[in-house]
Amino acid sequence: MQKEDFVDFVKIYIKAGDGGNGCVSFRREKYVPKGGPDGGDGGDGGFVVFKVNRNLSTLLSFKRRRKFIAENGEHGKGKNRTGRSGEDLFIEVPPGTVIKDAQTNQILADLSEPEAVFYAARGGKGGRGNASFATPRLQAPRIAERGEPGEEKWLILELKLLADAGLIGYPNVGKSSLISILSNAHPKIASYPFTTLIPNLGVVKISDVEEFVLADIPGLIEGAHNGTGLGNFFLRHIERCSVLVHVLDISQIEGRDPLEDYMKIKKELSLYSENLLKKPEIVVANKVDLLPEELLKENLRYLEKELETAVIATSAVTGQGKETLKNAIWKAVSTQRSQMSQVSCTSRSFPKKPPAFRRKIPERFDFQIKKQDQGFVVGGEHIDELLSRFSMSQRDSMRYILNLLEKNGLSRRLKEMGAEDGDTVWLGDRCFEYKE
Repeated sequence: MQKEDFVDFVKIYIKAGDGGNGCVSFRREKYVPKGGPDGGDGGDGGFVVFKVNRNLSTLLSFKRRRKFIAENGEHGKGKNRTGRSGEDLFIEVPPGTVIKDAQTNQILADLSEPEAVFYAARGGKGGRGNASFATPRLQAPRIAERGEPGEEKWLILELKLLADAGLIGYPNVGKSSLISILSNAHPKIASYPFTTLIPNLGVVKISDVEEFVLADIPGLIEGAHNGTGLGNFFLRHIERCSVLVHVLDISQIEGRDPLEDYMKIKKELSLYSENLLKKPEIVVANKVDLLPEELLKENLRYLEKELETAVIATSAVTGQGKETLKNAIWKAVSTQRSQMSQVSCTSRSFPKKPPAFRRKIPERFDFQIKKQDQGFVVGGEHIDELLSRFSMSQRDSMRYILNLLEKNGLSRRLKEMGAEDGDTVWLGDRCFEYKE
């Protein structure tokens, strides 16, 4: 996989389908003595749903397509026929995808479970047809409701690779060489820094039934948490690793002190996230084949004394320490898996599909009245919702809204504000004459 084929951060726009409008219709059938309203409801808009696909490993599919819009619901029809609901739009993402709200940066979903789903935007509820508004007092209503618009938002998709263990360290310390001899990965290997430009994943086989995933994280340097080098583009992938394998170049062939490298990388991890320091760590002294035996032993003793931990000596060239390192990582990974299984629930239940989106208008609600030169202007959040839901060009719709406002004290409040007979009252783009 080339660098341009690996995408782990995208910003996309999603919009759920709008609900269909309700229908105004009356029953007219031959030999049927009594007709009546039979306008059906509009169908619900389609949802935008994210779904994990275990066969994906990058967000490359979002490189050329950034807008995702679900299908609208169909309008209602006569004979009490409800419009067809819009099809849900399923968007497949790789495991480990974190979905954030682009405006608030709030994490909405962390899709790390196999086959996990997330309903990111709900389709709009279909509007009611005139059959739903029939009452004993209003037996032939000419009123229908518009469908609710579907939810829309900008999202950030951030991929954090799922791996049991991750190889970290300065550039050119031999991480790619180690993952190539430990796993089935075949990364690019060269003698210059930043050879690895994208994280590499490999499966390490322990037995026929036991294995773990090992990640080769691109080299980190001082200032990585601020984006220096490959920086924080790839620090996020370390967060997913349950075990960190810190690789040091004990040969000092690059002219750097391995202990100093270790301290700098640990500082970068802490500056990015304190949680990274809490992860189990295995320290590896690589390129031991480049040192005389006595000098190697002396350097290993010095490292273990300063770090106060065991250091595994390895050589990707000769294979020295390969089995020791593999078993050490497997032991740490097994311990982490055991602890996680005790904490996590044994049966994972995924969310059920929520109802279609509809803003609720309570029976009792507040609204604002402003006195202006052209008259009294009635407005407010619930007023705007009513005007978007019903057409004021329909006589019954207008009466329906005015009756709701009257129940909430419209006439009383106008009188309190000094309204007199003949004054103009504005409701949206419609005006009425006030009479006490």
